[in-house]
Order: sequence, then C-alpha cells, then structure tokens
Amino acid sequence: MKRKIAIIGGGIVGASAAYYLSTLSGHDQLEVTLYDDGTGQATSAAAGIISPWLSKRRNSQWYQLAKDGASLLMQLARQANLATDVYAQTGTIITRTDPTDMSKLWELAKQRAADDPDMGEIAQLTAEQVQEKIPLLSKGQPGVLVSGGARIDGAKFVTELLQQASQVNLTVKHGRVQLDEAGRVITPAGLKRFDELILAAGAWLPDLVAPLGIKVAVRPQKGQLIRLNVQDIQDYENMPVLMPEGERDVIPLGHGELIVGATHDDEGKYDLSVTDEATQDLLGSAQRFVSGLTADSIAEAKVGTRAYTEDHSPFFGRLPKHPKILVASGLGASGLTTGPLIGRLLAGTAIYGGQPDWSKYEKNLANYFS
Repeated sequence: MKRKIAIIGGGIVGASAAYYLSTLSGHDQLEVTLYDDGTGQATSAAAGIISPWLSKRRNSQWYQLAKDGASLLMQLARQANLATDVYAQTGTIITRTDPTDMSKLWELAKQRAADDPDMGEIAQLTAEQVQEKIPLLSKGQPGVLVSGGARIDGAKFVTELLQQASQVNLTVKHGRVQLDEAGRVITPAGLKRFDELILAAGAWLPDLVAPLGIKVAVRPQKGQLIRLNVQDIQDYENMPVLMPEGERDVIPLGHGELIVGATHDDEGKYDLSVTDEATQDLLGSAQRFVSGLTADSIAEAKVGTRAYTEDHSPFFGRLPKHPKILVASGLGASGLTTGPLIGRLLAGTAIYGGQPDWSKYEKNLANYFS
C-alpha cells in the first residue's frame, strides 16, 4: 500500500517538496496531495534574485542555507529543464557609490568566490560598464558583477514544478483546509487521514497549527512589486539583475519588460491591496535609473504576504511533539533562494524518515514554538 502524504501550501516550499517527492528514490511508493487556496501567496507575487553571496547578513546559518539553496537551484533548473522565463542565470550586479564601501564589497566577493565556485566569475565594474551591461539604464553606479547570479519568476516556477509532479504522483486540490486537534486534515469534502503532513503555509502557519494547541512565532509582512513596459533592446534579452545601493531591485526581463521591487511593509500584514504609496516608491526607484518612465509605464502590480520570524531566520523540521508533521516557515524575502532546498530536505525526510541534523542551516526548531 502506498504511503499518503499531504502538503498544505503551494508556494515555494510546498511546490519544491512536491517536486522532490515525485523525483527522489522511493517516490513510486507515495501518493501526494497538495492543498492550496492561493490567497496572498508570497511566491506567486514574487520575481526574485538568486544572489546571496554578498549579503550583509551576519547569520552564518542563513548564509549556508542561502548559498546551498542557490547551488541547488542551478541543478534543479537543469533537472527540470526550466525555461529562461522561469529561471535564468543572467548574473547580478551589486552596486556601491562610496569607494571605501566598494573596496569592502570587492574583498568580500573575492573571499566568497574562493570558497564557492557556483558564484562564477566576478568583476569590478565602473558606472559606465554597468550601463553597458544593462543598456536600459540612463544612470549607472559602480558595482560588482557576479556571473552565477540569477533571476526567477516565482509564479512560473511553482507552476512548472507542480505540473511536472502531477504527471507522477501528485494531486493538487484548490481550497483552504484546516487541521483538527489530532493533526488530521479537514477538507471541504470531509476528514482526510495521511501518513505524513508537510505544513508549508508561510504566514498562515500559526492559524493552521492552532488546533494542536501550539503557538508559532511567525508574523506576516506585505510586499509589493511592479512590472513596467520599457524599451525593448534587441540582443539584450538576458541582462543582469541590478541590486542598487539604497534602492529597490531592478530586474530586466527582456522583451521590453522590467520588474522593480519589492517593498517591505510590516504594517500591511495580510492586506493584499495595491497601494499608491508603494507604487510611487517603486516607480520612483525605477525612474532614478531608467529615464522616461511614468505611471503609464506600469503594466502590473502584485502583492503577496511573506512570513518572518523575530530573528529573521527560517525554520523547518519535525513539529515538536508531532512526529508525523513537518513544518517550514519564516523564509522572509529570501524565500525564492532558500525555499527549494528546504522543500527538498523536507521531502527527503518524509520519504526516508529519521530526524536529520540541520543545525548548519537553522537554529533550534523549538525556539519558534510554544
């Protein structure tokens, strides 16, 4: 008899877990069901940057997770044969305007590149050279190019993974579900029993585990981005992503499209409305680098809800006192980088069992539950 596994949440972690549950050894002995209502999902509203190597964050566990996550994504893109509009290794450019800060950034880049070949080639660029790499820009800043950096479309990424998994052993159910006090899944069609659960509900995890008598230290954060129509420059369809100092990230998609974002609004929480304040923030950031942009250039705005912990660290593993339930949350703005690796780790544990030691990636899971 095949083991039944349920995933609650179809964002970056849930979709990645579903994919690996359909590809890892032993997947032929599984029946997997994923539940997701799509409301507020951070991944579906995200077009992100995969470039953790020059982050200022001092959390060494987060850096190891993000670094290994970026490496896994390179492998996953090849394994799943992802199209370039889903994942593209375009390179990233991180800028600094102060010469001293630039020198520090360059030294960090050399140090990190020596330890991680997946960073690819690195180079110092003048403001003019940055403009040559990204001809859309009317203004450049000096920066460091990391050729291993990439851009990823969150919505297209999860859609592709779920489609591939659905051809193997996955059934996707659209709609909201709950847990009862015994950890069983309450669906619109009634009570469902599973051998293992993976809870990947992001900022909604506290509500999901509340019937178990558990509190989890996760808070929601609203994020908004905009997609702009810009000049379509032939032969420059895979321009590097720009991470300018003190500004929103600028993500050229090619074919006359540009993403700018995203905002970080702690007060917005679960509010999914597009706000003029955030739109003007994003548009203003774009206008400081690309001339001729107006409000009429905005083709689309997206809003999603991220999950954060107080120490800005993601967590994942077996839910304390509930050995058949795996959880993950708190990925914050780095979810597109860390989520696929977390999903793979959870999938492997669901298939093979055990209590793996993930201390190199995260703090003690009990820190986030009471």
